[in-house]
Amino acid sequence: MKNSGNNNTIPVYIPTALQRFVGQEETIRVTGRTVGEALKDLVRQHEALEPHLYEEEGKLRSFVNVFVNDEDIRHAQGLQTALKETDALTIVPSIAGGADEPVNLSHDEIKRYSRHLIMPEVGVEGQKKLKAASMLLIGTGGLGSPLGLYLASAGVGRIGLVDFDVVDFTNLQRQVLYTTQDVGKPKLQAAKERLQAINPHIRIETHEVRLSSENAMEIIKNYDIVIDGTDNFPTRYLVNDACVLTGKPNVYGSIFRFEGQASVFDAKRGPCYRCLYPEPPPPGLVPSCAEGGVLGILPGIIGTIQATEGIKLILGNGEPLIGRLLLFNALKMRFRELKLKKNPDCPLCGPNPSIRKLIDYEEFCGLRRGEETPAAAPQANGVQEISAPELKKLLSEKANITLIDVREAHEYEICHIEGARLIPSSEFARRMSELDSADEMVLYCHKGMRSRKAAELLKSAGFKKIKSLAGGVDAWAEEVDPGMPRY
Repeated sequence: MKNSGNNNTIPVYIPTALQRFVGQEETIRVTGRTVGEALKDLVRQHEALEPHLYEEEGKLRSFVNVFVNDEDIRHAQGLQTALKETDALTIVPSIAGGADEPVNLSHDEIKRYSRHLIMPEVGVEGQKKLKAASMLLIGTGGLGSPLGLYLASAGVGRIGLVDFDVVDFTNLQRQVLYTTQDVGKPKLQAAKERLQAINPHIRIETHEVRLSSENAMEIIKNYDIVIDGTDNFPTRYLVNDACVLTGKPNVYGSIFRFEGQASVFDAKRGPCYRCLYPEPPPPGLVPSCAEGGVLGILPGIIGTIQATEGIKLILGNGEPLIGRLLLFNALKMRFRELKLKKNPDCPLCGPNPSIRKLIDYEEFCGLRRGEETPAAAPQANGVQEISAPELKKLLSEKANITLIDVREAHEYEICHIEGARLIPSSEFARRMSELDSADEMVLYCHKGMRSRKAAELLKSAGFKKIKSLAGGVDAWAEEVDPGMPRY
């Protein structure tokens, strides 16, 4: 759209905290050749916005940041920064998500945050921004633990926690929010107690639910920034889509074994998660941390990077990881950075989106609803499952059962069922010829997914007498052999 003269008509993105002054609109079209002219036109259209942007003498308030595309105007020509028709303005005030009342620091808070206050990049105004801000942590596990600890310590005024799990012994190797005494407690209960003990000046809000298409928008809309600490693809796509649809930045992190990733997905200023990964991998192709393991320290590294990015977004300082993917390899102690671009054909954040509401993410990722197993059940492919008690009975009745352990050798060393033959899933396709199709076989792994895939391979090769142990060796330890170590 063009106007007469040299004026340009461009969009201004309005933060949630200011939308009530513009009729709850997220985007306002304004006219102006410079940022200053565009903001004056915005105030002309919505007079109630003026005192929240300008001081009485007409100067832009110090706690209001304005970006042209992804560039802070303070690093350009300020209000005189020239505008093109392709530009977009984003207003980022420190009051976003905070209370309507002025934010002040008590004497106790000044002492607590003194090392922040003496930093010119933070200072008193920056600490007030942190106190006025709100962040939502999706997951309070490996990534959520360091996130919660550091954001609470930093003084983020309102922190929301989403989780529905309980603390397990296997969590303690990496989930540093919890202690041995917390095992068996709901994670949110233990997390809130710990974070509130660290900093009584902040507010902790808990959402003890499984995040879903039914509740995600309602929960996310009440926070300034969302930080994704999830460990499965359906929730990751759900968080991304809900953030794009509500206009929230999404601070992303993922971990596996010795490697991690981090980025900031903000569709207003750069790509979203779907721009990077348009489709999820097939179920079972990418093993989870429960299957492949994770170095206990790794979520601490990636989680603190996410916390840093969240704080930078609140302060409006530095260069956030928007349009950049940070890769970390702990074994090599090496960071790499990749440039990310917005996908013009993105079905969610592109100019012609086809996704306008949340979808069924389990179906999108090829999973059964509420599970992390393939939607196409192995029985549908002719592969039968057998329970741990049924296998024990079968082994006691028949001496000629071939028991195959398809885990990796280092897992076999932790525990295994007596008499099992080890053929790791990574070698299974090329070692199938070692097996006799006339034998009656039961395959097992840790939880049951890898053994089902291996059984399907045998089935497709003509093997008939095949079963997969439901729940894997973990079910065997729980239901048959309580003395067996579990991991």
